[in-house]
Amino acid sequence: MLEVIFSGSRKSGTLDLEAIEMATRAATHQMGAKMLEKLLTAPTECESTVTCACGQQARFHEMRPKQILTVLGPITIERPYYLCPHCHQGQSPRDSELDVKGTKYSPGVRRMMAVVGSETSFEDGREQLELLAGLQVTAKAVERQAEAIGADIVEKEQAQSKRTKQWELPEVIGPAVPMLYIEMDGTQVPMVRSELAGRAGRIEGQPARTREVKLGCVFTQTTTDEQGRPVRDEASTTYTGAIETADEFGHRIYTEAWERGWSRAAKKVIIGDGAEWIWNIAEQHFPGAIQIVDLYHTRQHLWELARALYPNEEAKQKRWMIRQQSKLDAGEIEKLVRSLRSLETADPQLADKIWGEADYFERNAARMRYPQFRRQKLFVGSGVIEAGCKAVIGSRLKQSGMFWTVRGANAIIALRCNRLSRKFEDYWASRSKVA
Repeated sequence: MLEVIFSGSRKSGTLDLEAIEMATRAATHQMGAKMLEKLLTAPTECESTVTCACGQQARFHEMRPKQILTVLGPITIERPYYLCPHCHQGQSPRDSELDVKGTKYSPGVRRMMAVVGSETSFEDGREQLELLAGLQVTAKAVERQAEAIGADIVEKEQAQSKRTKQWELPEVIGPAVPMLYIEMDGTQVPMVRSELAGRAGRIEGQPARTREVKLGCVFTQTTTDEQGRPVRDEASTTYTGAIETADEFGHRIYTEAWERGWSRAAKKVIIGDGAEWIWNIAEQHFPGAIQIVDLYHTRQHLWELARALYPNEEAKQKRWMIRQQSKLDAGEIEKLVRSLRSLETADPQLADKIWGEADYFERNAARMRYPQFRRQKLFVGSGVIEAGCKAVIGSRLKQSGMFWTVRGANAIIALRCNRLSRKFEDYWASRSKVA
């Protein structure tokens, strides 16, 4: 192929460097695949029998070929095949040794599929593998392998969560942590119709179209900037999340916090919006932690009420907001609640909204002492988890035309959380050892 390209270049007087690059890569991969094929099919002594899963001895039957797609391209290897005379099941121990049991893709290719499948649509992932690695696979293959690896991560997380429920988590040794934060939030993901049966829509009278992903993050803080504002430690944020109940998520986020050094933290902080499930988890799993309602979320509550009180009157909205926000920012929540309850209106719907907001601020008063939190150099906003909802969930699972099953979504969520938490290398190494 290279000779043909060079011959064409000499005749035309031009040099197509890209064509030469791609042809050279293809030739190199082809040569490497042949070398790998010879290495893996090198003659070795075969055991006459191996232990079968049924407990009996399987006998050598024959040498069988197996096609594998490797990072260098397709190869065919010969490996011994054993047949059990008792249960009549066959096996090739070589497949387990090479980590290709039940698959035609090498570990390296499956890892590539997991990476591209976690980053973009499966079709785009297929195109990236062809362009960047010279590997031809189907979009369905990318989907299956990415979700299979994600499902394996889910299985390991569930096993760890089970130990959490049984209070069997080992003490994690490490240095003291000055400040450790937990932030939690929920975000919606579009689902296939079968996953929405019997579920109420978010808008009254409308069918359900989405399911909520509960996402949590853990990060640390050691320093402040020149203005005394808290600074999140670089590369300290880890994520965990799934479509699951609040009870299940509570064990999940507790496990993540424990692994990050919750027991060694000098100061422990939970930040979230006003969702009741967040604070239920905080009370159940993190008693004694400082609880903070995101300041910007509370301001949004006031702005929504201002618009309801003075529709289409921007100047009045702003004047009202200045007075109420000053109370909020000063942590004078009791004054704010009295101010809200003093509002009068003949509109029953507006009256319900006013009292609902007053209840919200009254219920979360202890979590809104912002001057006190700032004196302790603490974060008062949940920007980390809000950005996480976009980066971890939104950018991958909420693209146009995407609809998920719970199993598929949770597999990709687990894979993305694992990778964005910089845990994938450790996971893959431990998985290879097991294989």
